[in-house]
Amino acid sequence: MKQYIILIIFFLLISSCSKESSTKVSDEEESLVNSEIPNIMLIIADDMGKDATPGYNIGTTKPHMPNLQSLIDNGIRFNNLWSYATCTPTRASILTGKYGYKTNVISVGDELSTLETSLQSYIDDQTGLTYEHAVIGKWHLSTSLSHPTDIGINHYSGSISGGVRSYWDWNLVENTTSTASTDYTTTKFTDLAINWIDNQTKPWFLWLAFNAPHTPFHLPDNSLHSQGNLPTDDASITANPLPYYMAMLEAMDSEFGRLLKSMTQEEKDNTIFIFIGDNGTPNQVAQEYNSRRVKGSIYQGGINVPMIISGKGVSRKNETEDALLNTTDLFATIAAIAGADVDEINDSKNFKNLFTTSSKIRDYVYAEYRNDATGLIDYSVRNATHKYIKFGDNTEALFNLIENPLENPNLLSANQSPLSNENELIKNELIAKLNEYR
Repeated sequence: MKQYIILIIFFLLISSCSKESSTKVSDEEESLVNSEIPNIMLIIADDMGKDATPGYNIGTTKPHMPNLQSLIDNGIRFNNLWSYATCTPTRASILTGKYGYKTNVISVGDELSTLETSLQSYIDDQTGLTYEHAVIGKWHLSTSLSHPTDIGINHYSGSISGGVRSYWDWNLVENTTSTASTDYTTTKFTDLAINWIDNQTKPWFLWLAFNAPHTPFHLPDNSLHSQGNLPTDDASITANPLPYYMAMLEAMDSEFGRLLKSMTQEEKDNTIFIFIGDNGTPNQVAQEYNSRRVKGSIYQGGINVPMIISGKGVSRKNETEDALLNTTDLFATIAAIAGADVDEINDSKNFKNLFTTSSKIRDYVYAEYRNDATGLIDYSVRNATHKYIKFGDNTEALFNLIENPLENPNLLSANQSPLSNENELIKNELIAKLNEYR
């Protein structure tokens, strides 16, 4: 009997050691695999044009954003990314890889159909659920609390609506539950991002959408910015909103820095960071751009937005890139970073090769904008040198962006000389291309 018991104990010990060894090898193998698969962080600033972004040569007043500057110093600034003129269609273009006329999302308040395949669902399908993913922050693609979940987001927490009453008085939605929050939105979104990353055991894709620096303009806590002790009454803010706008940008950068500090060096080394503005700067705080040619317009000040990419797999350091790109292209590119075998899908082109070398991705970029007040739709297309606009009232514009990046003069205006043969050919080329989109 004793011998029998001893044998049982012996075999149990052998089995336990074998299992432990197997688990250990499995964990090591998983760690090795995961270290070769990059984490992806997409950071979206709300209403941040190139004139308000460090590293771009437009705008005389710039915010102090050392963490964004670090991404610039160690990555690529993209000069010719076109978004939409307002936030909803830009977000839809990234999420679906489609132009707005294909999803019926071309204006603020348009709702994205849950029949569309989201970027996150596509990554799940193409990589065999390799990634965990979340969207934290501003959604603005529907008013339904379940919309992010319904379209395939594993975890959502943030603000469903396009704006907040106050950065300290807003509704926090976590998956499908809404509660009142008095936490400063920029700080709260950062807290949520830190907590979510801390809980991940798989490679992850985080879509972090700040609502800063969207209105209402205000003065954040002094610990978050360098703009000084400004008055906080509404009259002072309305009279001179620019320093408050800058303070909001600096607060976003401070909280982004806190997020970076919460990550281990190994995590940061294995993460690719993509930072973009969703549309141009609002007219109250626009610099150099005509105040009617910023957010909410088809002009460069409304749709030519900043993008900085840095981190894992980006070998180009402190370089600028002039390739023509559209925010739709983030769909294929992020999917490719995650391991999907995709070069082009829907209206999205994979530009991952730009992380290591400069090359041409597109011959043309396209944008559209519906004015909610009139219901009219403006359309635009550009090539490497020129931009053509067909306004909803049937007027036209043609600009040489190399000679006049601020779109002045309109080469088709009545007081301009007749077009040269070269410009006439370019105009016809762009009109033909635009007709392919419409």
